[in-house]
Amino acid sequence: MKRQFAATVWREGKWFVSQCLEVDVASQGESEEEALANLKEALELHSEPPQATRPVEVGAA
Repeated sequence: MKRQFAATVWREGKWFVSQCLEVDVASQGESEEEALANLKEALELHSEPPQATRPVEVGAA
């Protein structure tokens, strides 16, 4: 399912910062387009269900 989010972009020095306040995710890039593309990727990763990186044992310590 696709959702649309509002993004704000501003310049800080040589970097462009993009932020989505709806889910408190931000990213950056060397251009406005790159910052928005990086924000899109960050939002996609934020929306993925968590995955274990290693097995976790449950039980008595």
